[in-house]
Amino acid sequence: MTGSRLTAVDRATIAVPLAWMLALLAVPLVFVALLSVHGVADAIPPIAPLFGRTDGHWTLHATLRAFSLMAGDVLYRAAFVSALINAALTMIGCVAIGFPIALAIAQAPRSRRNGYLFLAVLPFWTSFLLRAYAWIGLIRDSGPINAALMSLGWIDHPVPMLFTPAAVWLVMVYSYLPFFVLPMYAVLEALPAELLAAAADLGARPAYAFRTVTLPLALPGLISGAVLVFIPAVGEYVIPELVGNSSTIMIGGILWDEFFQNRDWPLAAAIAMATFLLLIVPSFLLRRWIGPLGATQR
Repeated sequence: MTGSRLTAVDRATIAVPLAWMLALLAVPLVFVALLSVHGVADAIPPIAPLFGRTDGHWTLHATLRAFSLMAGDVLYRAAFVSALINAALTMIGCVAIGFPIALAIAQAPRSRRNGYLFLAVLPFWTSFLLRAYAWIGLIRDSGPINAALMSLGWIDHPVPMLFTPAAVWLVMVYSYLPFFVLPMYAVLEALPAELLAAAADLGARPAYAFRTVTLPLALPGLISGAVLVFIPAVGEYVIPELVGNSSTIMIGGILWDEFFQNRDWPLAAAIAMATFLLLIVPSFLLRRWIGPLGATQR
């Protein structure tokens, strides 16, 4: 790029991701937004036309029925609250477990880091469903975890773990851990080692150096990794369906029921739009806050 002019290569480089974003994000989002203001009809698809002709004039038949129903029904409010709580707990678990893992890999000898990263992501080369079903085998009443605890004499009878909120949290943390570990490792690995060496030369203990040097510099990456976990965890459907119980109400399950069982597509679209707005606004504000924070630490 010379001055402010864009070359053909620059335009092509910008156009490819822009076209990708428009085709796979912006256009579907517009269609979902339009679907949320349709009426329901006993037809295929089960939506009333958005435009019609009356006395030779085009009329708009948009309705806010879906949003009114969503706002007034306690079930949907409970689903939003449950999804946010489960996503927040998953995020906290990934931070608590993933940060030490990423820090240990970043501080390992350079010749071993790739091997440790390979071991960290190796289980995730298998199918998501296979890993979820593997956890079902591990935590069921007759599974190896209960068998080991009983053989050690720590429990007298199997502890019910499967189909509980704790099982949902455990499998979600396991499933989303790489979303935090990999970006966190990239940030920690790029931290200047000279800063920690200087802190040690000035007499700072390792814990104090971590609290005053490593953690503040890694904070933007920690927040970004936590957001990468939180956003997809809010809409999780498969894990609560496999290892949760009837009390585990999640947005993903509500969307499935409205689309495929109740066939209320506008209501499902309204819930999807509410979830999108619930996530995109805080994420945008957080991104604006992280930008200056990261710039002041460089």
